[in-house]
This record gives sequence, C-alpha cells and structure tokens, in this order.
Amino acid sequence: MALPSESPAPALPKVRLGKYEMTRLIIGANPFYGYSHFNRQFSEHMLEWFTPERVCQTLRQCEQNGINTWQFSQGGRGIQDLQRYRAEGGKLQAILLSGRPMEEDLSMIPKLAKLDLIGMVHHGGTTDRRWRAGEQNKIRDFLKAVRDSGVMVGLSTHNPIVVETTEEQGWDIDFYMTCVYNVTRTKEELDKLLGQAPLGEVFLPEDPPRMCRAVRQSKRTCLAFKILAAGRVTENPKQIDQAFRFAFDNIKPQDCVIVGMYPRYSDQVRENTERVRRILPKPA
Repeated sequence: MALPSESPAPALPKVRLGKYEMTRLIIGANPFYGYSHFNRQFSEHMLEWFTPERVCQTLRQCEQNGINTWQFSQGGRGIQDLQRYRAEGGKLQAILLSGRPMEEDLSMIPKLAKLDLIGMVHHGGTTDRRWRAGEQNKIRDFLKAVRDSGVMVGLSTHNPIVVETTEEQGWDIDFYMTCVYNVTRTKEELDKLLGQAPLGEVFLPEDPPRMCRAVRQSKRTCLAFKILAAGRVTENPKQIDQAFRFAFDNIKPQDCVIVGMYPRYSDQVRENTERVRRILPKPA
C-alpha cells in the first residue's frame, strides 16, 4: 500500500449539506469490511487485507489527498474503526448507513447519534425490500427516529421510483444515497425484464441514466454510489475516467459520489482524487 504524501493535496470541490461541507468525492466502506458485491472469495480477500490498522491508514490517506467525509455502515467493525481513527487524531466527517440491529431497534439511534455524525441513512437494501412489501411506515418510523436524534436524515435506495415518490410525497429527508445500478431487483422482476434471472447481482447499463434522471429531479442532495458497478468498470484508467465523468455530468452540482477503494495494488486514493480534480472545476 502506498504511503500518504508528506504534504496535504489541494482541497477537492465541496458542497454544503446543512451546516456541513462535504467533498464531492466521499470514501465508502464496503471494501473495508469485505462487501465486494462480486463473490465470497473476493470479499474474503478484501476483509483479510483490511485490518483495523490499514483501514485507519487508508482514511488518513484520504485526508492527505483532500477527501473530508467517510460513509460507513453499522455492520462489520465500522464503529470501532471510526472510534480508533478519531482517537488517533483523524478528522474525516462520517455518515452512518444503518444495519439490521438499528433498523429493528430504533432505540439504538439516539445512542449512535452521539458519534458526532453528519447523518444516519436507512439502508438501501432494506428500503427496497420494505418498499416492495408495502412497509413504507417502517421506513418513515426509522427516518423520524433519526430526525428526533438531532442528526441529518438520509434515505438510501437502488430504485429511482423510491426517490421520485418520496419527493412527490414530501417525506422529511435531508439527503439521499442513490445507487446508480438497481441491484435489488427480485428474480421475478429480472425474469420479466430479461426473460431470465442471471446468476449473482445484475448490473444493467441502462440503469445509471435512469437513476440520474431521478437524482436531477430531486431538490435534495444525492450521494451517488456504485458508479464503478462494484469494480466491474475498472478495466483501465480510461474506463474509470468515463464512469466518474458520467456520474458528475449527470448528477446535480450539489451532489457527491461515494466510492469504495481497495489500495492493495495501486494508490487508488490518490488516483481517484486526481481524477476528480481533472474532471471538476477548481474550487473558488
């Protein structure tokens, strides 16, 4: 793993969300905790390498390269690593994505709010499952508990219809996390769409334009994620550049992207921050 540079890099472009300023590139956490969205072997490969020491080192490298926000999940070691990183002097802001324990026990939310977070987000997989089951009330109960805790309220989804409908209905939300690929379709939905259900998660090239339309129509800040299709569009630097450029060209100026990074074989933190500087206008 490449070491951080000795002097901090220039600041990345930022957007304002409430009282916070977030860089338009946010570091994600899936690689840290073995969520490869590919297969079990690759997930274990990531988890084996990302010790707590390497997670904190990667977060420090993000700081050095101009990123100021980390989006992580309640699952895995996320909370413990956040606390360790901060105890070592880390300054990144944090956004917490829900896990099953806090979704089922809303009394955990005010306790987690004490972690000094930008906000808490209802997990996209849970959103899509509950939405499909007609359990919107459970989603709204979670969001209200977050609002009552005093941190900002986020809703994640892989389905653009969720963004469009909650916008139309005026839900009490501060920001969205929007997956540009709809990877939570059911087997029945895939059978209807494709005539069959492929093995594993399905990443369809028609999905990003569809989600980006919903993002642009939303008045709220959106954090677009899986812009690299969980590593499926990383064959060469040009392909990665195109994916980043498409994302920034098709979301709003107030929006950000969340990208997980696995700097085991190359300095992905530096590569991605330099990529964002090339694509986006320089901060004023």
